[in-house]
Amino acid sequence: MTDPATATRGDTGKAGFDRRLIPPMMLGSVLNPINSTVVAVALVPIGAAFGAPPSQTAWLVSALYLATALGQPVVGRLIDIFGPRRLFLLSTSLVGVAGVVGTLAPGLGVLIAARVLLGFGTCAGYPAAMALLRSEAARTGRDSPAGVLTGLAVANQTIAVVGPLLGGLLIGLGGWRSTFALNIPLAAVAVTLGALRLPKQPGTGPAVRGRPAAQIDLPGMALFAAMLFSLLLFLMNLHAGAWYLPLITVAAGTAFAVRELRATTPFIDLRVLGGNPPLLATYARALVAYVVSYAFLYGFTQWTEESYGLTPFHAGLVQIPMFLVGIGVSVIVGRSNGVLGKLLLGGAGQIAACVLMLTLTEGSAVWTLLLLAVIFGVPQGANGLALQNSVYFQSDPERTASSAGLLRTFAYLGSMVASSATAASFGQRASTSGMHHLAWIMLGAGVLHLLVTVLDRSLRRLPADAAERPRKA
Repeated sequence: MTDPATATRGDTGKAGFDRRLIPPMMLGSVLNPINSTVVAVALVPIGAAFGAPPSQTAWLVSALYLATALGQPVVGRLIDIFGPRRLFLLSTSLVGVAGVVGTLAPGLGVLIAARVLLGFGTCAGYPAAMALLRSEAARTGRDSPAGVLTGLAVANQTIAVVGPLLGGLLIGLGGWRSTFALNIPLAAVAVTLGALRLPKQPGTGPAVRGRPAAQIDLPGMALFAAMLFSLLLFLMNLHAGAWYLPLITVAAGTAFAVRELRATTPFIDLRVLGGNPPLLATYARALVAYVVSYAFLYGFTQWTEESYGLTPFHAGLVQIPMFLVGIGVSVIVGRSNGVLGKLLLGGAGQIAACVLMLTLTEGSAVWTLLLLAVIFGVPQGANGLALQNSVYFQSDPERTASSAGLLRTFAYLGSMVASSATAASFGQRASTSGMHHLAWIMLGAGVLHLLVTVLDRSLRRLPADAAERPRKA
């Protein structure tokens, strides 16, 4: 009998990964980071256009993160049930709609709504890519090549480099609205590639053997949304007036746990997840790793402008070595699927960079700032790739997409913690003492990341190079 996944895209044989899937996978996975970085240079002109202060335009950033942190695991679970094709096409179409809404937005409120649509619209790209990797492994009988996983990581890091530069170019040519209009052609290309190249295959979960609609745990998703939304709002607004948000988080979390333990087909199978300590450790590593990464990206950059005296343009240039080194590290260490070595390299790099941060002052030479960016590039390239590989090999094959979505959720939780730590450290001004305070927090997170890695014996059982290892039936 012909494999339905193979039949829908021609007889590719079982020799290796279907390379025609790579363009839609790559484009889908970068839709979120490109919208995360392009807007960074558009906040000031948007504020000027609508007379909005930075406290209001900041919601253009937060809205995307909130929607994405919530939507990634939800859309990932739907991909597990219905397969990647339908969710990819629906979500990327929503990106185009958001582009139109943002381009024509009459006010800041509508613009924030467009960013929410973008957050949900970009949720399918990464989980769909991971699900496709899993289905190709099942089709060929071999684990997907390390090069494809590396390509996903490098594509996302490349966008981090060119995103602000692209945003500045677009604003110079067509104003800030062009940063939203960019999504219209990107969505059109993504939908076209998805329609032409993504296989019409079923999902990997048990839903394909019954009624898919009956497998959607709507109450569980709603409780998860309430828990995560209240938690993220609290992390973004750490003050006495927000005392009720942790109570909502605890109440919603308790109800969510009770619901999922009783549900026949839970949104997140807590029994399976609880019985998978290696995957839980990976999520913990992702959270603390991204606390360090985002704190440097935003906190250190503020210090270079307000205390060190760099212009925004030159502050951006100081960050470029981090991304370039990150890409190089990903390419070098991405030649195998091994995880432990990458995590140890990333952990050591984080600690070394945080120690160097503690020595910097307003009188430090520029080359020390560049050296810091270079050192931070090592964990930037190693950790992201290692975490991605970990989820691929540690997750339940029937929940690959939702597990990948949860990885992104924990990363965004780390970004929110970093944002709160930055605000608490700096107060009204990004002073050197505040930067050192932030560096101590980052150092603590880096040490925790390294400890969780060293003490996790399961990492030693992961294959050093699974790309050439035949998968067992």
